[in-house]
Amino acid sequence: MANLVRSAKSGNDWTQSDLQAYNIRVFFQDATTFFGGPLPQPTVRHEVLTVQNQTEATDSILLHFIVFMKCAGSIPCRANAFYNFIWWLLQELGYEAMYGEVCGFVGRDMDMQFVICGQVKHVKTGAQIIEAGAGDRCLLLVQEDKRRHTREALDPEPQLIASAIANFSEFNFFRVRALGQPALEELVIPGFTMTGTLPIFYKIPVTTALAHAVEDGQYPAQETVVYAHLPELPRPQQAFDEGMEPLDNRHVILSCFQGLRQFMLSNLGLTNDDLVVIPLY
Repeated sequence: MANLVRSAKSGNDWTQSDLQAYNIRVFFQDATTFFGGPLPQPTVRHEVLTVQNQTEATDSILLHFIVFMKCAGSIPCRANAFYNFIWWLLQELGYEAMYGEVCGFVGRDMDMQFVICGQVKHVKTGAQIIEAGAGDRCLLLVQEDKRRHTREALDPEPQLIASAIANFSEFNFFRVRALGQPALEELVIPGFTMTGTLPIFYKIPVTTALAHAVEDGQYPAQETVVYAHLPELPRPQQAFDEGMEPLDNRHVILSCFQGLRQFMLSNLGLTNDDLVVIPLY
């Protein structure tokens, strides 16, 4: 593996070969292992779990959810449908919040730069939760799977991991140069990819050793293991086509999002008592 080709390229051009070239392995876990316990119940309005069609919507906010979900899951996907759906979803689930003293808000199309093989390159996320006023540290990264809409699109998993490496490097640069604080040795950045309305969840550990290996175009001696979870749905063979539209799928997926938010809190050393949700409506 040390002899694999490593080249200076945008993070949005990363493939599985780049993960191998930097000794990164993705390991899938079941829900209990990945989220650290049984899935919690989703803290959303009852109607979000029971309404399936626009005609059943009781207010404009619920109508937006149904329309955004159906647009995001359609082929071809309408312009801005992905971000509109992600924004609504993260708002409804309380991701845009005060995490203790940290204010996290939903952003889109964040462009980050990182050094790879001695050259400065960029990577763009589809959406993210950003820690306001702290060097744009990402508390959560989101990458859309565009392969359903165009043959030229790449696997979003390597792009998501490249985004985590880039954000780790940018945040450490901010800590050292702007705050005069020591660089972090490691940071676990959660995120998910989204195919239509089906997410795959990730916990991405990034270390200074990995970031420096990418900068220098070297094979790291230490393997990086990224943990992932694909929601365990009633009809797994149809999961990518159905996504969140069927109500039984929706309950499982929203429970997974609730578990990911709990991981974000523990990742920051906080509990639910430290969380103040910014209301959507």
